[in-house]
Amino acid sequence: MDKPKVVLGVSGGIAAYKACELLRRLTESGHDVRVVPTGSALNFVGEATWSALSGHPVSTEVWDDVHEVPHVRIGQGADLVVVAPATADTLARAAHGLADDLLTNTLLTARCPVVFAPAMHTEMWEHPATRENVAALRRRGAVVIEPAVGRLTGVDTGKGRLPDPGEIFEVCRRVLARGPVEPDLAGRHVVISAGGTREPLDPVRYLGNRSSGKQGYALARTAVARGARVTLVEANTGLPDPAGADVLHAGTAVQLREAVLKAAADADVVVMAAAVADFRPAEYATGKIKKKDGQEPAPITLVRNPDILAEVAGERARPGQIVVGFAAETDDVLANGREKLRRKGCDLLVVNEVGERRTFGAEENEAVVLAADGGETQVPYGPKEALADTVWDLVSVRLG
Repeated sequence: MDKPKVVLGVSGGIAAYKACELLRRLTESGHDVRVVPTGSALNFVGEATWSALSGHPVSTEVWDDVHEVPHVRIGQGADLVVVAPATADTLARAAHGLADDLLTNTLLTARCPVVFAPAMHTEMWEHPATRENVAALRRRGAVVIEPAVGRLTGVDTGKGRLPDPGEIFEVCRRVLARGPVEPDLAGRHVVISAGGTREPLDPVRYLGNRSSGKQGYALARTAVARGARVTLVEANTGLPDPAGADVLHAGTAVQLREAVLKAAADADVVVMAAAVADFRPAEYATGKIKKKDGQEPAPITLVRNPDILAEVAGERARPGQIVVGFAAETDDVLANGREKLRRKGCDLLVVNEVGERRTFGAEENEAVVLAADGGETQVPYGPKEALADTVWDLVSVRLG
């Protein structure tokens, strides 16, 4: 089989050096990559580097190798075009259909999925002109990844940092897997919770669970690849932020509730994939609880935590909001799942069997997705991103 053909566009920003890592991941995973930098990008990473890493000649101009008509052929033959970093200038030229170099010509001729990974200073990203250009590209079906928050050039910090190249690669891989289809979640805001809450007993101990957060992160990465604006509320995962997601951090169930309710105010979809502790200690010991010789420990009194899923489903922040819950069961899986679906009032409930060596921390999952209208979708054992895609397929149908 032919290798998938990827065009890597590189704009003239300081983050251009990070595109070398993205190029390495693409080539090592079996993709045929052609690098098309802008002229200014070569001020940061030279032509020889791109040629050596990709195995293809590199040009910025439409006049090089004219007999091969590169300004048309490169875009026509691509399975994916990804621009990383995409500067404010490149986004503007792409949005307005300018064609003054090889990269913008390639973008005009490409009929495959296109991904932009912006990188710029916060003020440039927040400027109304940039926001309008991004909105225009998204309306036309491009996936524009939200930039990360972090250290920029100089002493500046804020939103505008290029996401981790490994995470950009995951978006590209998912977009390629879906093929040349419109991003069905474009224009939608989705809120996803992931991980497991921890309820402190004292400064060093807590009540928690085995959830790794990997399924929630798969849902977030898949939603980004399908064009959504993603807010991920994570609890104690330690996982790298997915490219394109706004990530909020929570520790306890109360903190998770506050973050989810705030983010859900303008969300089209809320997916509660986090494992929220049902109970928390009634009292918190300000000092470490000591073990005393010859004495049994004092009983720990527990109180109920808020039921976030039931609250979100029962008091929907906007008309038509879709709410998806998760149910981890150890026995009578489907019976317990159906009862939970009825009790919580959500639209979809993902039910899976869990245990010490099942689901938690694994890269694979299997589940049954129950629907409030009586539907039942079996998801066979496989990668967690496959389950994520099934969930978004079911959500997309309900969003209309």
